[in-house]
Amino acid sequence: MKIGMIGLGRMGGNMVARLKNGGHDVVGFDMSPDSGRDVDSLEALVAALEAPRAIWIMVPAGKPTDSTVDQLAQLLEPGDLVIDGGNTRYREDQRHAKELEQHGIHFMDVGTSGGVWGRTEGYALMAGGSAEDYEHIRPVLETLKPQGDSGLVHAGPVGAGHYVKMIHNGIEYGMMQALGEGYAMMEASELVDNPRDVCDSWREGSVVRSWLLDLLVRALDDDKDLEHIAGRAQETGEAKWMIEDGLNLGVPLPVTAASLFARQNSQLDDPMTMKVVAALRNQFGGHAVDKA
Repeated sequence: MKIGMIGLGRMGGNMVARLKNGGHDVVGFDMSPDSGRDVDSLEALVAALEAPRAIWIMVPAGKPTDSTVDQLAQLLEPGDLVIDGGNTRYREDQRHAKELEQHGIHFMDVGTSGGVWGRTEGYALMAGGSAEDYEHIRPVLETLKPQGDSGLVHAGPVGAGHYVKMIHNGIEYGMMQALGEGYAMMEASELVDNPRDVCDSWREGSVVRSWLLDLLVRALDDDKDLEHIAGRAQETGEAKWMIEDGLNLGVPLPVTAASLFARQNSQLDDPMTMKVVAALRNQFGGHAVDKA
């Protein structure tokens, strides 16, 4: 296929490379002139593609995606297709689809997972949209996904792709938090001689074997005791959205919520919550309070 790609960062740029290696003709655009872009404007991108066009967006969720969709609505023609592969909230997908539908433009959301490894290993793709649009871009999806039968799913109508990607990321939060807590406990214990070797042993045969476990061992090999890693982890929004939807659906999500709070707490150098706890312990029990 011939397809346009907007956003040539770590994800978008690697996706373009995988698509080109798979024989597709990709026209790339990015705001940065140092991105390796093929064209320098959205107008030029649209002009470089023949109708019916397919354009994949890989820019940050929120205003950047909103602005890109708004501009494409004015530039594209009826029958063209816009695909959002970022981490947009599913409700925004539904809004974007309605806005583009007024111009006769089709829309799909494709939750994309794989990080920096996707270029060589392939991406897990979760598509939302009509069956017709899904089949139209299936050659691109088949190239982007890993080899084999898994890694690609048509999850449902518009919004479904990013909805299941939201859940995927919430699960990811919980798995990473569990691995972090388990490793920290082994590292603190006098009984365990080498926590790294224990994690390595779990990579085969164990019910907790996973790619995340593989990556943990790799990280420990790169940086013993993780001395050069700051103990902070950003939260990107998906787990928060998942918890909100879980509350609305009456589905308890204690593990996802706990992992989200742990990430938020990691951003605080001297959290006010614990200041209050320390002050109260001092007030009722005379416990010592460390002063800065």
